[in-house]
Amino acid sequence: MNNLKSLYLILLLIIVVSCQQKRPVDRMNDEQLRAYANELAHQFIITDGHVDLPFKLKVKNFKVDREYMGIPVSTTDGDFDYERAKKGGLDAPFMSIYIPSSYQLQPDKGKALADSLINMIAGIASQIPDKFALANTPAEVETNFKAGKISLPMGMENGAPVGDDLKNVSYFYDRGIRYITLTHGKDNQICDSSYDTTSTWNGLSPFGKQVVEEMNKVGIMVDISHVSDSAFYQVMKISKAPCIASHSSCRFYTPGFIRNMSDDMIQKLAANNGVIQINFGSTFLDSIVRAENEINRKKLQALLDEKKMKMTDSLAKPIIEEFRKLNPSLYADVEIVANHVDRVVKLAGINHVGIGSDFDGVGDSLPTGLKDVSQYPNLIYALLKRGYTEEDIEKICYKNVWRVWNKVEEEAKNL
Repeated sequence: MNNLKSLYLILLLIIVVSCQQKRPVDRMNDEQLRAYANELAHQFIITDGHVDLPFKLKVKNFKVDREYMGIPVSTTDGDFDYERAKKGGLDAPFMSIYIPSSYQLQPDKGKALADSLINMIAGIASQIPDKFALANTPAEVETNFKAGKISLPMGMENGAPVGDDLKNVSYFYDRGIRYITLTHGKDNQICDSSYDTTSTWNGLSPFGKQVVEEMNKVGIMVDISHVSDSAFYQVMKISKAPCIASHSSCRFYTPGFIRNMSDDMIQKLAANNGVIQINFGSTFLDSIVRAENEINRKKLQALLDEKKMKMTDSLAKPIIEEFRKLNPSLYADVEIVANHVDRVVKLAGINHVGIGSDFDGVGDSLPTGLKDVSQYPNLIYALLKRGYTEEDIEKICYKNVWRVWNKVEEEAKNL
């Protein structure tokens, strides 16, 4: 009898605990769930691994001055400004210090461009200190978050400005760079690019291997977005600190698009204790969308070639507009972004996925429901519907990246 009573009490305890642990979303209607997603977006820090604001402003001849001309507080131009970021809960967008591949043959000019973009971000923070602030550590982001400010940490997209001098790794760390994407669209002095078929180094160059080691010593995160598969695997063998893919997605959904990461690469990155931050560009998310848009692109190019025009010609503008009206682009949607998150979690676990939108970097290819920085709650909503917990959401929003960022700093001190 006593055994039966004990069994009954155990069963009762299990039922009580299970009720207590029941996800609140199970008791919410759609309106409540969306409100809950919005609440979490503002309760947790959201970091985005890649926002291409600096180069966009550079192209538009942005200048920091006392009139704040062009400073992104409120605008409908592009994907990012302060007001929309606040609406979406974005707290720490990594500003991409993007260096085009054309600068790789002129590393001094690449370094000058990097410096000018860094100065621009520092200028924005100094001109509007009640809204923006620089941040070189997770702790600084957290301090800014409590003060209601948007942090502007920086990552350099393309290691070309390092040139052939390892001292430049420390130089850029001192300037506030906290990750370096080793290359971009072409093979450079560090490694091969996923977009290039030259295979100059069959992975990392001899100097590139030194750069990875130096980044470990200095405390800069190694970003493997854009690198070739061979370069990726070599980085995994060399790096003593965890790495990131600041703005990449899952190749599983885009077969043949090697800019994305294969299942094995995602698992290797996780074994390195790293994080893949999902890119929002539709071409990164859905092979069908990518294929259909590529067909339209070729048709438009053929039409312009027939008329002996270039895309940039003023007379081509009405032709392009009419073509796009008759042949609209396809887009992925927020649910497909959630599919990529699911894939990473299935392969590697919840601790190895984050957000790397590529806002202001992928043009008008952004998915329905994630068109600008005001819409992060839509992704959280999609994940909540799929059973992700508050703890899971918090990890995706920032904690996974914080783990890597802190560990890289710790390894640098040890080395």
